[in-house]
Amino acid sequence: MRYTDIAIIGGGLAGSTAAAMLGRAGIPTLLIDPHENYPFDFRVEKLSGTQVDLLQRTGFAESLLRSATYGGENWIARAGYLLDKRPSHQFGIMYDALIMAIRAEIPKPAELVYGKVTDVSTSDDRQKLTLASGETISARLVVLANGLNIGLRRNLGIERQILSACHSISIGFDIEPVGRPDFAFPAMTYFSERPSGRVPYLTLFPVGNKMRANLFAYREADDPWLREMRRKPAETMNAALPRLRRITGEYSVSSDVKIRPADLYVSTGYRQPGIVLVGDAFAATCPVTGTGSDKVFTDVTQLCNVHIPAWLATAGMAEAKIATYYADPVKQACDSWSMAKALSFRKVTLDHGIYWRAQRLARLLAWFGEGHLRRLRKAISAEPESRIHAASSSSALTGPS
Repeated sequence: MRYTDIAIIGGGLAGSTAAAMLGRAGIPTLLIDPHENYPFDFRVEKLSGTQVDLLQRTGFAESLLRSATYGGENWIARAGYLLDKRPSHQFGIMYDALIMAIRAEIPKPAELVYGKVTDVSTSDDRQKLTLASGETISARLVVLANGLNIGLRRNLGIERQILSACHSISIGFDIEPVGRPDFAFPAMTYFSERPSGRVPYLTLFPVGNKMRANLFAYREADDPWLREMRRKPAETMNAALPRLRRITGEYSVSSDVKIRPADLYVSTGYRQPGIVLVGDAFAATCPVTGTGSDKVFTDVTQLCNVHIPAWLATAGMAEAKIATYYADPVKQACDSWSMAKALSFRKVTLDHGIYWRAQRLARLLAWFGEGHLRRLRKAISAEPESRIHAASSSSALTGPS
């Protein structure tokens, strides 16, 4: 039997980030995952805004983001019209590359163990994990970070309560311009043209030398439209967003099309001694909102910076200790914010009520207004320079008096 303070089950974004943070804090940790080389998984492909800010709190953002593709400007468009060219602080990176970059930051006394956990037994003192190889691990605390996998949770009596089945569908693929070397935009977010299209938005951003597309839709998992997206992705997307090509020009889809439905759910029965759930293992987020990484980084930073050091300072891992993490006001605020965005984004995309139609119009006017003000400020700031340039040219032509 191996002994450690913390055993993390699942080496995705939440688990790998937690292992890197605990290792840096000098806390003996074992990260257990079946994959030595993390396989392709259609998940987080872009970090921006608050996600980058939260990543900074982990302590290894600078080295991690060197593996990503930086984008400094994002075009905002709707219904074939360019509304704004917004300064942006975003980074494109494929999920498997992101995970491997985080794992490269895991220092001792944290270690990686490649294997599959088949059983977990918990108590107020130490927790026992059994691997498929027959190896056993004793840990003071188990961090369950195995995402959507439900087997271990059910063995522990932890269940999912589905709030909205197939709440949204994420579709990922690469695109390239037809008849020209590059797209005119560095990155772009193109919003829904009409509720009947059932598409909240399309986001285009560079990853390496490719332009990556993430298209989001509100449809049933067996909708024939999804089959058409696999068969004829460009034609199907153009039918849903008929004015898109006014901005992009002609394009083709240059990779396989990956489709991932997402349920909205929360966990039940999770208040137990010796084990804590983070990320998707605790509750789902809707990929449309872009809050998944915010939730993961919030869970992990609060757990690793605040709660685990306090828990390890005293004996035992009773349920009362673990409850302080779930009651953490920072975590609760992030969870509530993410869920509220998931529900409102779907309504503002699909709902025909007066309130939601007004919301759509307000968003359009806000984007247009921001873009207009940005162009106006740029023109005003450029005017003095043009006057100086004109004066200099005049002096050069007339000579000194």
